This record gives sequence, structure tokens and C-alpha cells, in this order.
Amino acid sequence: MPTDAFKTVRENLRTISFNLDNDNIPMLLCYQDVRSAAKNWQIYSSDAPFRVPIPSEENVRSVRQLPIEIDPPEHKVYRDLVEPFFRKPHNPEHCAQIGYLIEKQLLAVCVKDEVDIVREFALPIQSRALAHLLGLPESEAETWIEWGTHVFRDGDDPSSKGSVLESYLRQALHSAIGRTDQTDIFSYLMHSTINERPITWDEALGIVNLIFAGGRDTIINAISSVIEYFASHQDELMIVGSDPLSTNLAVEEFVRVLSPLTHIGRVTRQDTTVGNRVISKSTRVSLCWAAANYDPEIFDSPETINLQRTPNPHVGFGSGPHSCLGAIQARVILRSLIRELAERTSQITIIQSQPNLENYGSLHREVGYEKLTARVRLRK
Repeated sequence: MPTDAFKTVRENLRTISFNLDNDNIPMLLCYQDVRSAAKNWQIYSSDAPFRVPIPSEENVRSVRQLPIEIDPPEHKVYRDLVEPFFRKPHNPEHCAQIGYLIEKQLLAVCVKDEVDIVREFALPIQSRALAHLLGLPESEAETWIEWGTHVFRDGDDPSSKGSVLESYLRQALHSAIGRTDQTDIFSYLMHSTINERPITWDEALGIVNLIFAGGRDTIINAISSVIEYFASHQDELMIVGSDPLSTNLAVEEFVRVLSPLTHIGRVTRQDTTVGNRVISKSTRVSLCWAAANYDPEIFDSPETINLQRTPNPHVGFGSGPHSCLGAIQARVILRSLIRELAERTSQITIIQSQPNLENYGSLHREVGYEKLTARVRLRK
């Protein structure tokens, strides 16, 4: 499980800087600073195409991702447009589908002497669950699984991978023009209106680009890390997995501790000050969810994993108007995972782990795994 990579610097400074994309990027580390910036779009703007994700994505896509790369109030129009799909996890039938997906994947991996949890378990679950969320056939996910854990950064040529994704999305949208059922995301968007006018091609493409690129590796990281934790905490698994309230609390603590998305970018509209530091206008700034989630001013013993922690006001799903639209889906997947692991597994043995490392100057953060080899055994 990750530790607080930003502890020492946060104790002495409220910000640090790191160099990336030819930018010297200030990173906000304290909980209150991060939450305040996330809410204050008038200063910390998301209206910065390709520069909200860190690293930036000018070379991997051609369109602005919506609604994440636009400010209020316009962003709410796009968010409201797709929200019906992202409310599906409130439906018991959808939750049952997720549980069945996880059960089926457990049955598939338990017969093997060893399995890569990242690519043979977490990746298929994320992809197939997304198909159900978007109203698409589960078989469509087989294509997405081939893209790997990240549609841009899993491989040696991000621009080539970006082209593969964009080509797929363009074809899917084009094929949806003649369909009238509007039950899947592509046909729905191609018959949608924005502010009483037909949606443009770039708007539709920008929306689905975000849906397919965002949240993919974060869910995969979370699933893999939860399994790694419970491999050595089987007693805790049985406790939290048998009680819905305990399961819910455990999910929130895992999201806090893991912070599957380390940070997100904003661009300043004017000069501003954080602590003693002046940040100039037009500077790209990192809002570091991972550092904020370990802030001892907010969380008692933040490096202790307390699966019954309450309250737990983490920012693992972001904060402010751009909080994660897929948070409900992620919670359902993790709750179902914990329940299925508790009910069906007798032992999980980690054979080999290769953490995924992110580097910020001299700081290194573990987030998820490049590879997690395990042996999973079911109850008889």
C-alpha cells in the first residue's frame, strides 16, 4: 500500500514545484489549499484544453475533453447531459451486474497457479463494467482490454495509442448516427442537443474521449491495491465484507489511502498566493489529492489504514464542481469486490509485486502496480 510521499515537504512547505512538459509546476499539498483551489474556478481555471491532466495531452488527442476542461457554468451543461449514464450505479440491477462480473472473473483466475491481478483481473472488470455503464454489449469491452491499463501511457508510443482510441471513438459515433434507440452512449450523444442546438462532432468526441481515457487506470489501481492489502489481512476482509456499513467505510478509506489519481491540473487566471508563495497568472498548478488525503490537520494518524474511519472527508474523487463523475461506479465496483472476496476466497497469496512509481523531482510515489502476481483460492 502507498505511504505519504509528500509528508516531509508538506510539514515544511505548503507547495513544492516539479518540472514536467517544460513547465515548472507548483503543487498544492495541504488539504485546505487543495479544496479551496478546486472550488475557486475563477482563479484556478479548468478552461485549459489538454493541460488539465498531468502530464498534458496535446500529443495524444485532438479535442478538448468535456466537461473536465471547461469552467462553470458551461461545464454543468455537459455534465448534466451524460449524468443519466453515471447514475446507473444507483440501480440495484446494475450493482448486481457488477457483482456478477467480479464473481465470474474470480472463478476464471482461481483455477490458475498464478495470475497477474492487474491485467487478468482488474483490467477486464473495469472494461466490462464500463460497457454496462454505457449501455454497450459486454463483448465490446474485449477491444478496450487490448488497449491496456491506460489508453495513452501503457506502451512506448502514447501518440499512436491516442490515435487508436480516437479512431475507435470516431467510428463508434459515426455508426451511431442512424440508430434511434439512444440507449448507448454513442447513439445518445449523436441525438443530443446543447443549449437548444445539435451537439457538435468535437463536443461529442470530447465527451467520449474523457469517458474512455479518464478513470480507467485509477479503478485498475484501486482493485489491484485492495486485493494486495487483503492478501495479508484476511481477518479484516471477513469483518468488513460481511457488513454493508463496514464495507462502505472500508471503500472510503481505501480511496483516501490509495488516492488512485495523484493530482489534477489547473491554470491560474490571475496572480495568487499560497502561503508565502506567489503564483503568477497563466501558471499550470497541480492540485495534489494524494498529499491532501494525508494531511494530519484533517486526518488522525493519516498513514494508518483504518477501515472503520469516520468521518472521512477525503478528496480521492476530487472536490468542487469537477468532482469525479464516475465516483458512484467506482464505489460500486469496490464494494462488490470486497463482498465477493470475503464471500468466495479462502486465501490470496502475493507471489510478486512491481509497484507503479510516479516521480516528482526527488519525490517518488507508489500508485497501484505495473504487475501484481498472485494465487487466488476459493472457498470449497
